[in-house]
This record gives sequence, structure tokens and C-alpha cells, in this order.
Amino acid sequence: MTKHFDPPDDGDRIVDEPLSEALSKRYLAYALSTIMHRALPDVRDGLKPVHRRLLYAMRQLRLDPTTTAKKCARVVGDVIGKYHPHGDTAVYDALVRLAQDFAQRYPLIDGQGNFGNIDGDNAAAMRYTECRMTEAASLLLDGIDEDAVDFRPTYDGEEEEPVVLPAGFPNLLANGSSGIAVGMATSIPPHNAAELIDACLLLLQRPEATTADLMERVQGPDFPTGGVIVEPRASLLETYETGRGGVRVRARWTREDLQRGGYQIVITEIPYQVKKADLVEQLAELIDNKKAPLLGDVRDESAEDVRLVLEPKSRNVEPEVLMESLFKLSALESRFPVNMNVLDARGTPGVMGLKPALLAFLAHRREVLVRRAKWRLAKIEQRLHILEGLLVVYLNLDEVIRIVRYEDEPKAKLISTFELSDIQADAILNTRLRQLAKLEEMEIRREHAELSEERDGIVGLLASDQKQWSLVGVGLRDVRTALGPGTAVGKRRSTFGEAPAVDATAAVEAMIVREAITIIMSDRGWIRAAKGKVEDPSELKFKEGDKLAFLVPAETTDKLLIFASDGRFFTIGCDKLPSARGHGEPLRLMIDLDDRVKIVDMFPHKPGRKRFLASKAGYGFVLPEDEALANRRAGKQVLTVDDKGAAVSLEMTGDRVAVVGDNGKILIFQADELPEMPRGKGVKLQAYREGGLRDALVFDKEQGAAWIDTAGRTRAWPEWAEWVGKRAGAGRLAPKGFPTSKRFRPR
Repeated sequence: MTKHFDPPDDGDRIVDEPLSEALSKRYLAYALSTIMHRALPDVRDGLKPVHRRLLYAMRQLRLDPTTTAKKCARVVGDVIGKYHPHGDTAVYDALVRLAQDFAQRYPLIDGQGNFGNIDGDNAAAMRYTECRMTEAASLLLDGIDEDAVDFRPTYDGEEEEPVVLPAGFPNLLANGSSGIAVGMATSIPPHNAAELIDACLLLLQRPEATTADLMERVQGPDFPTGGVIVEPRASLLETYETGRGGVRVRARWTREDLQRGGYQIVITEIPYQVKKADLVEQLAELIDNKKAPLLGDVRDESAEDVRLVLEPKSRNVEPEVLMESLFKLSALESRFPVNMNVLDARGTPGVMGLKPALLAFLAHRREVLVRRAKWRLAKIEQRLHILEGLLVVYLNLDEVIRIVRYEDEPKAKLISTFELSDIQADAILNTRLRQLAKLEEMEIRREHAELSEERDGIVGLLASDQKQWSLVGVGLRDVRTALGPGTAVGKRRSTFGEAPAVDATAAVEAMIVREAITIIMSDRGWIRAAKGKVEDPSELKFKEGDKLAFLVPAETTDKLLIFASDGRFFTIGCDKLPSARGHGEPLRLMIDLDDRVKIVDMFPHKPGRKRFLASKAGYGFVLPEDEALANRRAGKQVLTVDDKGAAVSLEMTGDRVAVVGDNGKILIFQADELPEMPRGKGVKLQAYREGGLRDALVFDKEQGAAWIDTAGRTRAWPEWAEWVGKRAGAGRLAPKGFPTSKRFRPR
């Protein structure tokens, strides 16, 4: 017999709660944990918890810049055992990144061993590598033992860890940060520490300084891998003002002349966070796929420094043109996104501009200064209290000696006789006889005077905001000396420039060999290009269940225009189409085209030509074909359509337009009744009670109209004039013999 157990009365194990509410609460808790403890840095020290715990654990292990390095496994073990309840791999990866000079503008860890490289190779296992802190890390931790910051219990309650580091320099902007949380992300580029400190000093002098004023000191990002920043100053100003934007950075290159008038391009710096090996592979693929016709070869001759050698296809190609084409095609130019999303002093996430971030850092430095001053004042007061007790010894030496020698409880007697405290009495009783010399008395009086003077200075400092801010500035100037442009780590690496006005596209097209091709498009969207002319389309082979949809003659130098049923035009260079040796490639891999969208028309572009576009709803206009060109994968929206989509795309080769509806009625009107527009919905072509536009025909009055039947024969239509009317009319039923498909040409 099965027994039934009632739940406990206290209800600890059962929660009666709606599932949706329970899920939302738990997901919100997870989201907040991710935001605050993993993804977003603190605006004060620029660190995430894992980085802060790493540095603090190394401080506890006394891994200072002047000491011997220890195994990284020892550091990782301390971090995950005491402070960070996560996997050792994640902690070690964070440690490795802090030691990589190509990832950190100011490395916080001095790594010994294999810590990876700019090619993207991984670091050696933590049991092989060793580490210690750098001078920059020491600046972040300076004063942590002087009550400069708050501490909190660790995850197991056995230890304490700092909530934030004292941060001697603006590490958030100096080293940058990146992370992805739930519903938000951060991406902060690294900067030059000396420039940031100069901006801080400007804010101390002029708190009303604007972002534009600060940019006179902070020129822009300063990436560890150097490069040339080509972002306009106006764009940078908006980025620093709002905290959101982007920075375009290019590889640094020089021209090396060779014998017989030849030359080669040497790249010495690549964009930040670009893996050199992947970049070389990308350039090689561009050559193999003939997508970079100006580039002949690429070699990686790097040793300690970056050295990529690019050989042009021809010595007649200008180096600027070659590089501009490669900047567009490869990661030699990249855009670093900026989203300065950080946690403020209260732990609230938010996007900050340059000035608010620096002001938050300065406020933190002032708080650290005040806390250290109060800590020092307490230590001075404690020492002065002891010194005042010791002076009693020298003023009453004989009596103190007598009490110590003959009294049963000398401590109590000393306290009652000379009105001392316990601390003072203990200090007197712990004093050795050899310290009772006259010289020691003078030393104590000197120390008492110096500490009294220091105490008065600290009291004055704590009472004056101006003195506090002034001392913050003094500390920042000292840090600037340590990280300034005169040091190896402080010199600016990224420079600024402007992208030259070079028509790389025209130069690339000029290098393409002009050949006749036939573009083959299947019904399922597979595209390929066959050389020459396809004489017999019936011999073309397709995948099982597929068939021919479009057969378009063109040349390799043409731009192929593809018109989709959602009203967008897509542009593909005919030289970039796959060969017809196989079944080709899916068109949707080349352009952003939804599976539900159909291809309406496909043709090579001819400059200056005009086309007639119409939607199935019965609206249309004349489009200058040049307006259809688009260099984006997403194409260009030209015809505004409803859920019925687009119907036709025809070349404007005549002065008459014939339209036929789903109802079988035909209307013919003059082409000049159509407006010429670059984009839009157009005007009404034909009136329908139900259904919409089925097909259209453009023809010349002198040549007359005709249609093509299902057998492919052309049928003349001599009486077409009987169907002429005004645009937007209903029309009349099609003539006898008109195809039952209600189309002027079969599909």
C-alpha cells in the first residue's frame, strides 16, 4: 500500500507561485548577475570582478613587479578557491588577456612563457606559464591596505575582497573593455593614459570644460596594435559626447621599391583585435576567388614585429588604389564599435560619454584620497598617543623604574600614577632599558613634532575641498610621469589620417578581363555563369526537382541587377558569380534574401537605361536604372509594395504600355502618363474590382504590339488600338486567342 506524505507545515520546500512570475523573477536575477558580475566594468577602476580578483590575489601572493614570478596555476587556484566561484579556464583566459601587449594597451600582468600571439594562437597551459604584476597594476592597487576602498565578504564568507580598486589612473578608458550581458553590451576602445590624465587635469582646472575641450587633450583611441584611425573628428566628437558610435581603423602600410620599377606593399600594423593569420588567409582567399584582381600575392614575413608583404598584380597599379580596394574587401580596415556601457559607483548600468566617465574617475580618486587621509590620521593619532606616554618615562624616569621594579602590578600603578591609558602603559612596559638613553628621548620628541605637523596638514586637507582636488591633481601628475609619452609603454601608437579620395572600384573593374558569359538561374535560386553563349538551354543540368528560371546573356564586366518581389534591387558583379562547372551556389548566400521572396527579373545593368516597374496591386512608375544599383547585401528598396508583392520589371523600349489584370482585361495607355521616380509606390495603372495586375508589355506605336504563346511563337496584335484608354481605367477583355495564362509572354 502506497503511503501519502503531506508537505511540511513550514512550506519551505513548496512555493505556490504562477510559473510565468517564477520564471521572470529567476531570469531577472540571472540577468542582473550577468550584468554586474561578469559583463560590465566599473567606471571607477575599469575592471570586471574576475580581473579585480586576479590582481588582488596576486597582491596577496606578493607578486609585485620587483619580485620573482610564480606559476599561473598558483594564481588561478587562489582566485577560484577564495574569490571567484567559476571555472579555472575562464579565469586563466582572463589572466592571459591581461598579459597580452597586443590586447591590452597597458598590460596589468607581466607574463613569462607562451601567452599567445597576434596570430590567434592560444597560450600554453597554466602549469607552464608564470606571472607577476606590472607597474600599471601596482598603480591600480596603490593604497588598498590603507582603507582606500570598501571590502565585502567573499562567496564563502571566509575571506574579504575589495569592491573596487583605488585605481591610480583611468584604467576604464586606458585599457578599454568589452562584454555582452543580457539585453546590453559594452565596447570601449583603449586610449592613451597620458592624454586621459591631461583631460582629467583640465577638468580639475575647469569643471565646465566641454567634450570638445577634452578632445584637445584626448585625440582619440590609442590601440595596442597601432594602426591609422580614419574616423572624422566630428564623428569622434559625437561618439565621446553620447558614449555610442564607432571608430574606423586601418592597417599601417608603406611602399617598398623593387628592381625594374616594381614595388611591394609592407604592412607593419594591423587593426585592433584582428588575428594576423586570419587576415592572411582572408587575403589569400580573395586572390583565389578572384575578388581582389589588383592583388597578386600575399606573404607573411613577420618575426617579432608584424610584416605582411602584398604584391600587386601589375606594377602599373597605383599603391593607393590597391590598398583602397583591399580596405573595402578585407579586415585591413575594421570598425571598432563604441558603446560605453558601465556600472557607476552605485552599481547602476548606463552609457557614459567621455566627460562623465572622467568625472566619475576623479570623484573616485578624491574618495580614495580622503579615506587614505583619514586612515593615516588615525594611525598618527594612535602613534602620538603612544609617544605622549613614552615621554612620561623621560620626565619621571626614576619613579617609572621604581614602579616597574617594586610594584606587584606595575601596569595598574603606572595608569593611576600618571593618568595613562592601557595602550600607553603597555608601550612603557615594553620599552627596553637601552632605549632610555637621552638620544632616544630626543628622537621621540622629533617624531612627535613631525607627526603633529603631519596631523595638522591632514586635518586641514580634510577640511578643504580645494586642497583635496589639488592633491588629486598632484597624484595624477606623478602617474603621468610613470605612464607618459617618454616611457616605452606610454608613447602613442595609433595615429590619425584621412581616407584618400581614390576610385578603387573603377580600378578594380578595369582589371577584369571582359568576356561573354551566360547567367543561369534555377527555379530554386541556384546561380552560375557559363562562358560564352548557351546554344541549347535544354542541355543544362540542374539538381533533382529543379529547373531553369532565368537565362541572361552578359559580360564579366557587367553588374547584374536582381529585382525581388519585395520591391528591392540587388547588385552582384558578374565576375563574382560561380562558374557553371557544377550547379552553382545559392543566390541567398550572396545577398540577404528571405526564402519567401521571389525573383521577378534579372538583367545586366546598362547606364542611362530606364525601366518600368509595377506592383501586383496595380501601381507603377518609370525608374532610372542607375538608381537601382546597390553595394549592400541587403539591396536597395525601390518599389513600395503590399503583401501581394511586385509584378513586372520591363525595359522602357517604346511609347505605349499595355497592362493585363487577373480579371483578363487589358488596358493600353501612353508611357508619358507614368512618372519617373527613383523610388516609391507609383501611380495607379488599372482599376480592378478584385484581383490585381498580372502582366505588362512595353511596345512602340510604330512597330505595333504582339504577345508570345505557350509554344514560344510570336503572335501579332494589329487591332491593339481598340484597347487604348486613359491610365487607371478598367480596360476591356482580352482579344480572342490571347493566352489563357493572361500573360504577354510565358514564364
